[in-house]
Amino acid sequence: MSPKPNVSEERKKQILEAASDEFAKKGFAKTRMDDIAAKAGLSKGTLYLYFKSKDAIITSLLDHLFKYEMRDLDENCNGLTSEECLMEFFTSLSQRLQNWWRFIPVTYEFLGLIFRNKLVQQSFRRYLKTYVAMVVPVIQKGIRNGEFQDVDPKETALALGAIFEGSILLWVYDSSAVDLESQILSGIRLVLAGMKTDGVEKPEKDISKTRSENEAETGSMP
Repeated sequence: MSPKPNVSEERKKQILEAASDEFAKKGFAKTRMDDIAAKAGLSKGTLYLYFKSKDAIITSLLDHLFKYEMRDLDENCNGLTSEECLMEFFTSLSQRLQNWWRFIPVTYEFLGLIFRNKLVQQSFRRYLKTYVAMVVPVIQKGIRNGEFQDVDPKETALALGAIFEGSILLWVYDSSAVDLESQILSGIRLVLAGMKTDGVEKPEKDISKTRSENEAETGSMP
């Protein structure tokens, strides 16, 4: 027999999709649990079986979005150089943005809650920590292999992330003036091009360790 579908997970997905629609239309403050239940086609009592509060829905929605965004890096890097791996990752993210249009207004509502809502703040911190933990090892591998210059891996990962997030913000300012996918990928290419060694051989002491790893051992400053 084929396994039974996870009704609980399907119901949560149904609720989160309804909540994102309501948040996008009305904003967090004006959206009520009654609104979300009605949009999802559920009773309010059933809604509370899955989420005890609107904050719980917000946190779950954030975690769902971030988990979806961060899923591809490990899957897409087999047999690729570090540069190819990073380009593949950001290309995949950029292409999926077309499926996120309805979430973008919600995302910027989240940003407005960061300084007022600890749960939202914690979700964004987890997202940033996960992103850095995924991207930094790819950059470190590129440095060790002589593909990249001896850049600071964490600073570089944050710079790449800033291009992605900042390009979305510019697109929000004026979508007619910004080709979002093109803007993101051209920015990523510029940073990666500046990191490449261009065939210059790395000093022997740097072959097996990145600058940050060497500094951690010696206590030296850049």
